Amino acid sequence: MSSKSSTNFSSPDGLVESPFRLAAADMLPQSSGPIPSPHFPLPNAMRSETEASFSDEPFSIPVADRVKRLPPYLFGKINKLKHKKRQDGIDVIDLGMGNPTDPPEQFIIDKMIESLSDARNHRYSVSNGVENLRREVAKRYDRKYGVKLNAASEVIACIGSKEGFSHMCLALMGPGDTAIVPAPTFPIHSYSVMLASGNVIALDVRNPQEFLSNIAYTCEHLFPKPKLVIVNFPHNPSGTCIEQDFYVDLVALAKKYGFLVISDFAYADICYDNYKAPSFLATPGAIDIGVELTTMSKGYSMAGWRIGYCCGNAEMVRALGTIKGYYDYGIFQAIQISAIVAMRHGDESIDRLCEEYQRRRDVLVDGLTRQGWEIEAPKAGMFVWAKVPEPWAEMGSINFAMKLLNEAGVAVSPGRGFGEEGEGYLRLAIVENAQRLRQAVREIGRCLKPESAVA
Repeated sequence: MSSKSSTNFSSPDGLVESPFRLAAADMLPQSSGPIPSPHFPLPNAMRSETEASFSDEPFSIPVADRVKRLPPYLFGKINKLKHKKRQDGIDVIDLGMGNPTDPPEQFIIDKMIESLSDARNHRYSVSNGVENLRREVAKRYDRKYGVKLNAASEVIACIGSKEGFSHMCLALMGPGDTAIVPAPTFPIHSYSVMLASGNVIALDVRNPQEFLSNIAYTCEHLFPKPKLVIVNFPHNPSGTCIEQDFYVDLVALAKKYGFLVISDFAYADICYDNYKAPSFLATPGAIDIGVELTTMSKGYSMAGWRIGYCCGNAEMVRALGTIKGYYDYGIFQAIQISAIVAMRHGDESIDRLCEEYQRRRDVLVDGLTRQGWEIEAPKAGMFVWAKVPEPWAEMGSINFAMKLLNEAGVAVSPGRGFGEEGEGYLRLAIVENAQRLRQAVREIGRCLKPESAVA
C-alpha cells in the first residue's frame, strides 16, 4: 500500500486531515471476521497539553508541510478562557493538565543546590546521560521489576520521556511506515509518528484483549505490516490497566508479525489499591523487540526538571542515541546527579505520594459519584476518566468542559481532545490537594443542579 502524497484532505466536518492518517478503506479489505475494524484519530484531536495557547493562524513564512499538517489546537479556547479568568482575579481550580503541584522531596532539592556549586556541572553533558545515572536506572529496574539491563548499551537518559519518545519515533519511522497507537490517544503518541512522516492507526485500548486482537487483525490485513506498536499502561487518559500476561501476548504478536514496541511507562510509580503496574521489559523476549520509556516527573514530582530514561533493546537505544547526539548536548548535569540520589533514596517518598494521590482520587470519585456521575475509580495514574453525566452528554465533551470552566470555575480536559474515542468523557487530573478537590466537587454540583439543566 502506498502512502498518500496529497497535502490536503478534507474531512466531513471541513477540517483538514493529515495525509499521514490512513483511511479505514485503505487499510483493510472487506471482511466478515469477528474483529471490529480499527478506529482512526480525527484531525482535531488535542495537539498539546501546554498551558500557553499558541496561534493556529497560517504562517507568514514558508514552513514545512509537516507543520502545516498538524491539527488545530483544540484546547485553545479553553486555555484562553482560563487565562482570562486568572487575569481577572477569578479563582480557577485546574484539573486539566497532569502537572504535579507537589514539590520533590527536600533531599532531592538539597542535592541540586549542592551540585550547583560545582563548576564542572555547568559544562555540556553527554547526550546519553552520565554513567552513574544509567547504572542507577539499571539498578532500579533490577530492584523493582527483576529486569537485568546493561547500563552501557540498554539505558539512555532523556530530557523527559516525551523527548525520548518523539526522538525514538524519528529514529524508527519514515514515509510509508505505519505505527499502531492506543485510543483514546495521548497527543504525543500520534504526532511524534506524524512528524516523523509515518502513518498512524489508532485502536481502542480500553478492552486490552480486544486491542491485542485488533493488532493481530491489522497485521494480517495491512501491507506493508505495521512497523511499530505503541502501548501506554497505565493508560493516559482512560486509566486502563493490564497485568503481565498482556505483555506476554504482545511480545508473541511482535515476534510473529515483525513489529517493534515502544512502551510509554510514564505512570509506573503511581498505583493504588495494592495494584502494581507491570513493566513491559519484565516479559521474556521483550528486550528483543522493544524499549520502555519512564519519567521522573510523576513519582518523584520532578516534572519541570525534565528527566526520564529509555531502556531496552540495545539497537533501538543506539538509534535514539544517534538522533540525540545530533540534537542535544544532554541534560544539565546537576539534574542528573539529583536524579541519582532520588532513585537511591526515594522509594518511601513514592509510597507516601501514592497514598496522597489515592486520597485525592477517592475525594473526587466519591464526590462526583454521589452527584450521579458514572466513574470507575482508576487503579493507577494521575487522572480520573469520567463519563459526561446526563442530560449534558448531548452537549459534547468540549462544550461541557467550557460550561464547567465558565460556571463552576473548574478546568478539565474534554475527552474529545484525545480523539473520537474520547468523546462523551472528561479527564480530571488529581494534582490539586484534597481540600481543593472537595471545593471542585461542590462547585460542579452547584453548576449542575437540576434547575440548571437544559430540557
